Amino acid sequence: MSASAATAAVPPPEKLPVRLKVMQGLGSIAYGVKDNGFSTFLLLFYNQVIGIDAGIVGAAIMMALIADAFVDPVIGELTDRTRSRWGRRLPWLYIAPVPLAIAWMLLWHPPAMSDAMTVAWLIGFAIIVRSLVSCCEVPSVAIVPELTADYDERTIVMRYRFLFGWGGGLLILLLAYGVFFGGEKGLVDPDGYGPYALTGALMMLGAVMISAAGQHRRIAVSNLTDVKPVTTLRQVLREMRDTLSNRAFLWLIFAALFGFINQGITFSMTNYLLGFFWQLNQIELIAYVFLLFGSMIAAFLFVAPLSARLGKRDGAIVAGAIALLVNSGMYFAWIQGVFPGLPGKPSVATMFALVFVSNSFSIMLMILSSSMMADVVEASQSETGRRSEGLFFAGYFFMQKCATGIGIFIAGLILSFAAFPASAKPGEIDRMILGDLALGYALAVLVIGILGLIVMRRFPISRADHEARLALLDDTARAEPNGSGAHP
Repeated sequence: MSASAATAAVPPPEKLPVRLKVMQGLGSIAYGVKDNGFSTFLLLFYNQVIGIDAGIVGAAIMMALIADAFVDPVIGELTDRTRSRWGRRLPWLYIAPVPLAIAWMLLWHPPAMSDAMTVAWLIGFAIIVRSLVSCCEVPSVAIVPELTADYDERTIVMRYRFLFGWGGGLLILLLAYGVFFGGEKGLVDPDGYGPYALTGALMMLGAVMISAAGQHRRIAVSNLTDVKPVTTLRQVLREMRDTLSNRAFLWLIFAALFGFINQGITFSMTNYLLGFFWQLNQIELIAYVFLLFGSMIAAFLFVAPLSARLGKRDGAIVAGAIALLVNSGMYFAWIQGVFPGLPGKPSVATMFALVFVSNSFSIMLMILSSSMMADVVEASQSETGRRSEGLFFAGYFFMQKCATGIGIFIAGLILSFAAFPASAKPGEIDRMILGDLALGYALAVLVIGILGLIVMRRFPISRADHEARLALLDDTARAEPNGSGAHP
């Protein structure tokens, strides 16, 4: 690609209409539903309902996620190279949701067979589902840096994606706690997983299709005339290597690696911690869902001011440090016997207040990290002459899947370390077992999280760097023959 072509692709640093931000964010509902299933219910379902050992299930999910992760860079590169009358992203968003809905249903309906075959079913359909989610999520989020180059506006657009992603995951979680698993058997009721799977499939299908249609007029620009000469696989791989070798990208995904390991640990242990450790009843579980959504709203409101005051990197570090200290601190308080309500049932009000603070700052960290990834696009473009939004976000998801799989595996190890019993009942677990569970969880997230924040300090792109780079790219575009720098 010529320099003029590359620089002409830089979008103007403009503010976007709210409707467009909403439509852009809507597509992330599919990711939220998938995350809810994989991180909150899948380990519990195959362990407590199907009857597979928790350590084996955790290892199976980890293997599936790591194997699937290698598909993501391929998807990212393919979306960057897609040529159609609707541009690079829309064909993927219109095609992928249908097979995704079907595969999601099959993941939660393993036929009666041996344990080994059940584990193989889990691994296979976990890979298929997550690959199809990537076919939706990678092109969807890659649209963000194509819409605007404004440093702060990208954070605002990303917060809409997190709002809908979390909202979709929490909506199906609310239905799970309040409707699908409202009977005596609770979360281990096999009859609840059929409606849960069907609802998730319909939510993913509808969200991605509506989001694509809502952005169609803005992004459906033919790029058929941009077809490049056929390149060899070796050339493609060399370009991918050069792109993913960007220093800012490497520091960001290295830092995010630790954060997503913690997310995998936390999400996969959520039902164990809420049901057995904090002993929440059904009403309290439903209230907990609303609490999480409230923390998402808090993050939505405060992340932009935090970023404007401290910048994305420093804002992310501050948010992450607060989230870590509050989250791990309440488990250490329980271990020391000073948490309110002990030695009986721990105080739900205190636990809710601490979770609200911890989760709000944790979401801010994730929003700012995603917005930082959007800024890497121009940093790479200035070096390679190519805009590779799809490849960068696919690389980010590659790392996320590997890290989440590792987190789920660690969660299984924590459960095994605590000798957590099968067919357990809330209120009947030995206090020593709960103490080991709390200790393993708190130490893991604290140590892993601190390492991630240390690495985050090395991210090199500030607001001034980004704006200077945009000016340089714009000047280069204007200096090129026939280079207007205009955005289609």
